[in-house]
Amino acid sequence: MAQPRSRVLVVEDEYFIAEELRQALERLGTTVVGPVPTGEEALALLKSEPIDAAVLDINLRGEMSFAVADALEERAIPFVFATGYDRAAIPDRFRDVPLWSKPFDAERLVLTTLQLQQP
Repeated sequence: MAQPRSRVLVVEDEYFIAEELRQALERLGTTVVGPVPTGEEALALLKSEPIDAAVLDINLRGEMSFAVADALEERAIPFVFATGYDRAAIPDRFRDVPLWSKPFDAERLVLTTLQLQQP
C-alpha cells in the first residue's frame, strides 16, 4: 500500500520564495498546503486542512506570525521558521523551533522540515 504524502503548510509573503519552497516540496513528493501570505489565511487552513508540518516566515507584510506558530504548537504540528530575522527577534517560547535564515537553500530546508515529522 502506498504511503500517504506529507502535507506541508507554507506561510510566506514573498512570492518567489513561496514558489521556490512549493516547487522543492513537490519535487520531494509532498503535498503543499498554500502557500499563503498572511497569518489569517494560515489559521483558516489550519482549521480546514490536515497539516503534517509547516514552513513559517515570521514577518508577513508587517504582521508577525507568532499566532500561527502558537496554533501549530497547540496542534503538535512541527514547523520551522524561514525568515530574515535572527533568533533574538523570536519569543523565548519558540527557542526550540528550527530557524532558517534567508537566503536559504530551499531543498535543504524542505528536507529538514520533512525530518521533523519523523517519530
